[in-house]
Amino acid sequence: MIARRLALVAGFAVASCTAGPAPGPPITASTLQFVVTSDAHYGITRKDFRGAHDVDAQIVNQALVAAINRLPQATFPRDGGVAAGRVAGAFDFVVEAGDVTNRAEDTDDETIQPASASWRQFVRDYLDGVRLTDRLGQPAPMLMVPGNHEASNAVGYYARMTPATDPTPILEIYNRMVRPPSPLTVDTFDYQRDRVFFTREFGGIHFMFIHVWPDSAMRARMDADLRAVAPTTPVMIVAHDQPDVQSKHFGNPNGTSDINPIDKFENLLADTFADGTSIDVPSLKEQAQFEEFLGRHPNVTAYFHGNSNWHQVYDWNGPHQTARLHTVRVDSPMKGAVSALDETRLSFAVVTIDLALRLMSVRECLWNADLGHTPLQVHWGDTVTTTLNPRPGH
Repeated sequence: MIARRLALVAGFAVASCTAGPAPGPPITASTLQFVVTSDAHYGITRKDFRGAHDVDAQIVNQALVAAINRLPQATFPRDGGVAAGRVAGAFDFVVEAGDVTNRAEDTDDETIQPASASWRQFVRDYLDGVRLTDRLGQPAPMLMVPGNHEASNAVGYYARMTPATDPTPILEIYNRMVRPPSPLTVDTFDYQRDRVFFTREFGGIHFMFIHVWPDSAMRARMDADLRAVAPTTPVMIVAHDQPDVQSKHFGNPNGTSDINPIDKFENLLADTFADGTSIDVPSLKEQAQFEEFLGRHPNVTAYFHGNSNWHQVYDWNGPHQTARLHTVRVDSPMKGAVSALDETRLSFAVVTIDLALRLMSVRECLWNADLGHTPLQVHWGDTVTTTLNPRPGH
């Protein structure tokens, strides 16, 4: 269900912005703050944007980046969340949750630019264009995970793409984020071997950035990594797919297990689909395996994703209803379920964490709400605040 308000989500404090007195000072070093966006989809067009039609993704994403760059001067609403009523100020990092590029669309592929060209646009607009800085005045790093489109560019797709593969975007993400001793090249990159997995520590919180979704290969690496993480340390996962992962992203269980236009499995994850032979069957067995993983790691308390795009903060409970994983779904500038039809609903997420209290507030930043295009205006939608303490009952 897609909803404007999330007031009925259990376990969360929810508010929307309200007017108030003059803003307080910028938030302090006892907080952690970052931006999450996803699904830039360079290479396609948006039907309508700011009075124009069939607008190239680069134009839309440049407008989103301009909004991100205005955040430090923005004032948070008096919504009861972390740092309510204060100036946003510094940002520790920015997250891009995948699908930077897009060639796998139901259209003539000759009209879609090469993935390597889309990657260059993303570098220019995001990696070189985002101007946020941390509390030391250093550029806020851009942390990225690959989406299904980066993966399909590497392994191929059941519809025609020209060329059939172009691993440039996922290779670039791998080299920049995993940082191998010797950077991989198009000739040395191996999709089955070189899955993106890396971790970062910010403010005593352990972040795990993973390849598409926590399949068996990712869970094995996460298990190994978490052996060195204290059980009292909050852990957050950043992935492209939602916890209730799409069935089509698994390996094809049919015939020769190839990628073909009849079965439409995309062979992006390490596991063969176990629930049936059709992409229309829900991925319950696979989700249950992730739920079991969460049961062994109760300090994994938050999960950020794109892929199915609108703004939502919710608890993912798993098929057996035991997970209670605080989950943040983020919008897409190009393919949002709501914002594709209503451009005033275009958004990204601003996350502010009180490190001492272990409280996290997720604010919906409506970056295109004013169709008069007031240059310096930031609009706030819903705010959801939740705890990052290990899940009870484990």
